Amino acid sequence: MVREDKSSWKANYFLKIVQLLDEYPKCFLVNADNVGSKQMQQIRISLRGHAIVLMGKNTMMRKAIRGHLGNNPKLEQLLNHIKGNVGFVFTKEDLVSIRDMLLANKVRAPARAGAIAPLDVTVPAQNTGLGPEKTSFFQALNIPTKITKGTIEIVQDVYLIKTGEKVGMSEATLLNMLNISPFTYGLVVQKVYDSGTVFDPAILDITEADLKAKFMSGVARVAALSLAIKYPTVASVPHSLVNGLKNCLAVAAVTDITFKEAEKLKEYLADPSKFAAAVAAPAAASAAPAAAAAPAKVEEPEEESDDDMGFGLFD
Repeated sequence: MVREDKSSWKANYFLKIVQLLDEYPKCFLVNADNVGSKQMQQIRISLRGHAIVLMGKNTMMRKAIRGHLGNNPKLEQLLNHIKGNVGFVFTKEDLVSIRDMLLANKVRAPARAGAIAPLDVTVPAQNTGLGPEKTSFFQALNIPTKITKGTIEIVQDVYLIKTGEKVGMSEATLLNMLNISPFTYGLVVQKVYDSGTVFDPAILDITEADLKAKFMSGVARVAALSLAIKYPTVASVPHSLVNGLKNCLAVAAVTDITFKEAEKLKEYLADPSKFAAAVAAPAAASAAPAAAAAPAKVEEPEEESDDDMGFGLFD
């Protein structure tokens, strides 16, 4: 098979990225640090039929996007985010489902000296199986140990590496000695592009319930402000009506003025026992099912005495 020359490869790459930008309205900008070729192949296979992964040099991706701005000016928002080892994942499907598929395609990897830790690493208390000759190595890392049956035992959990720190040679050696692979690597979503809008992937975790809660919180604040400055709004009018009704009921309670809503109030004031009965009725109704659900007490038959049988104690 004859390999195409570099100029032809570049021309085909530009055509491909332009075609994908036109065909797919949504894409992820992903970071591919520490992702090997075999893992990338597995990711492509898992996304087949759902999304297309496109990697390349940043200069080529920027050049292709700049050349396509005449057809889609909104793509300019992507230019500032093409930094580092990044690529595109194009899709027409639900962004959350594709994001979850990307997160599922991660592989465990041992800690390498000089790598940036993506998460905190803790070494659990355990029997290492190593001989006493390794004790000085653990002492250099301030790891408390003891000798148990001729092997080194770590007596308590040790907080070894913090997120964002570089993995040192000693830490990497220790983790490899204990066969601990603390890190997982895969494509990391940095930005999301959807129909001309670029946003952080955290927005994909927002649900309808979250939006409703935020909206209702805003409505409550508007209502509180409107009531405080006595400026009626759609949010505050219901509260104003309720407060007005309360004032009318208060006036009716101490005067002879009456209206439909105040009749029951006056009835309770005239005979407080009715109010107590009205409060007790729901409580009794709720207690009735509980009483019905409780098993009936089974009465045990009384034992027959000797007198009932016609015999006395000394007969």
